[in-house]
Amino acid sequence: MAYEALIFELSDGVARITMNRPEAGNALNDAMGKELLDVAIRCSEDQDVRAVLLAGAGKNFGFGGDLKHFSDNKDTIGHVLKELTTYFHGAVARFQHMEAPLVVAVNGMAAGAGFSKALIGDIVIAGESAQFKMAYTAAGLIPDGTSTYYLPRMVGLRRAQELMITNRTLSAAEALDWGVVTTVVPDAALMDEANALATRLAAGPTKAYGMVKRLLSRTFEQTLETQMEDESRMIAAAAKSEDGREGLDAFLNKRKPVFKGR
Repeated sequence: MAYEALIFELSDGVARITMNRPEAGNALNDAMGKELLDVAIRCSEDQDVRAVLLAGAGKNFGFGGDLKHFSDNKDTIGHVLKELTTYFHGAVARFQHMEAPLVVAVNGMAAGAGFSKALIGDIVIAGESAQFKMAYTAAGLIPDGTSTYYLPRMVGLRRAQELMITNRTLSAAEALDWGVVTTVVPDAALMDEANALATRLAAGPTKAYGMVKRLLSRTFEQTLETQMEDESRMIAAAAKSEDGREGLDAFLNKRKPVFKGR
């Protein structure tokens, strides 16, 4: 399928998704929302996809929603936003529930929905000049795209309130200190580092990664006993899988495992 607002490439087990509206700061519009949902479903269904890398073309990761598009449709803005968030939130859900780990590479500004997209990564790499800004209330809007769910869990309620209400800009160094990103690298090395990580993860035990994602997604809602029961069931399932047997055999025989994602 040809995309208008995205570039999608799959090679060596890595699905590379590049938001491709650099002239608009990769702002989220209907086309990008629909296409993000489509590629998220593809990534969750295709067994050849064993890691996903999300990045933005041009100087910025993403400026958030396309405010010009919103203004042009102000008479039907409620309909427009409900439709757009249906696509966007559906894409987020598919990325979160797929087994393949999601690596997000953030360059330049990640504002509004761009900030929200950064939050959904399993591992987030930021260039040293990257910046993060909620920005929603500056336009009289409210955060979406999981940000009211994930941001307080990552940084705490008080810091989330500050970022969402004052819209102050968070530097890459602060984002690292607060736990918003996993690591910060020199700008020039961002995509090399992100590609290397995604390639390494694509050679790993995909189903085990998926189980880790599911366990971590539940950890703040479940009781200790329920979480331990899930751990028990999932480690047993992982050990019985093809990759689990390969991993155990490789460890005992002091060799490098060859995982197949099964």
